[in-house]
Amino acid sequence: MKKLVVLRTAALLLVLAYLLCGAVLAAPAQGPVEQGCAKSLLLMEAESGKVLWEENARARLEPASVTKVMTLLLAMEALESGRLQLSDSFTVSAAAAGMGGSQVYMEAGEKFSLDELLKCIAVVSANDACVVLAEGLCGSEAAFVERMNARAAELGMEDTEFQNCTGLPAAGHLTSARDIALMSRELLKYEKILSYTNIWMDSIRGGDFGLANTNKLLKSYPGITGLKTGSTDAAGFCISATAEREDMALIAVVLGCKTSADRFDAAAKLLDYGFANYTCPDLSCTIPEVRVDMGTQRTLKLIPAQELRPVVLRDRAGSVTLRAEAAEETKAPVRRGDVLGELIWQEGEEILARTSLVAEADVARIGFAEILARLMGCLFAVEKYV
Repeated sequence: MKKLVVLRTAALLLVLAYLLCGAVLAAPAQGPVEQGCAKSLLLMEAESGKVLWEENARARLEPASVTKVMTLLLAMEALESGRLQLSDSFTVSAAAAGMGGSQVYMEAGEKFSLDELLKCIAVVSANDACVVLAEGLCGSEAAFVERMNARAAELGMEDTEFQNCTGLPAAGHLTSARDIALMSRELLKYEKILSYTNIWMDSIRGGDFGLANTNKLLKSYPGITGLKTGSTDAAGFCISATAEREDMALIAVVLGCKTSADRFDAAAKLLDYGFANYTCPDLSCTIPEVRVDMGTQRTLKLIPAQELRPVVLRDRAGSVTLRAEAAEETKAPVRRGDVLGELIWQEGEEILARTSLVAEADVARIGFAEILARLMGCLFAVEKYV
């Protein structure tokens, strides 16, 4: 009887242990940020656009001055295209001078260079500088906002509707953490912007007016590169924070925190989570040359259509492989950029990423004289060994 009781007790303990283990396994994983700290969170790897963590990331919320990421993006695109130069001068209108909120107290008729406007927007989130830029680039803030919304649509920002270029409260001025990450990622393609978002302190008006960056992570987070803060009573405290370590760039978007310290803490924890758990393995492989039939050159080098390094969990990085698949032969003519193969990153059976292999240069088709010369060369080669 005593032995039976022991066996029953042991069996009961095993059942309880199984149930407890099941409960532990079924419990949701603890996120990098405490729940309820913010209304919306998202962590994205910048190069691939892969989302590494998100919470309520499609909620349509007021972004406050994080709006200015799009304002800066349009400015950088105009600069890149040559439509604007950093030395270009802009005159402050009465409307711009009358802006409230964050500002550098511009006066109507005062003149500022594009370089100064970008500095004022990126460092102190100056609303007056935004409107000066918008009017200078598109003629009016309304026309500039139309361009903002058009660009948002081009980037796939499905949750966004801008009503102004500043982020000041306005009915219907909404976006999401996902959309902010998308436009932040696009802005990061212009390395010049980092020379502004990295400024801690500077000045305008010949040193008479000081500027201090609103992004306090610049002094506390290793690898921080930007990007934009924002806050209003309705939006709460928000940030799109960007950082880079070990050649991996991350974007952390935090919306709707109750305090400024909360947003910086949440952004830092998101970035810490990303850098601790993910990496972009640096792999290489041999890319074969392609034979060119009837071409002015007999072989052709291939190059990747884009620089690409997929982001993976650190504990899986060692199992990622890279291979090249290319055509053995193609016919001339070949144009630079013609797709002739693929680079494929793979882990087991899973394809992680792929990019095209394209022709490095043009290869023209040979003419009659060259065809004849090659035939004669072949004949002489045959006769030599007959």
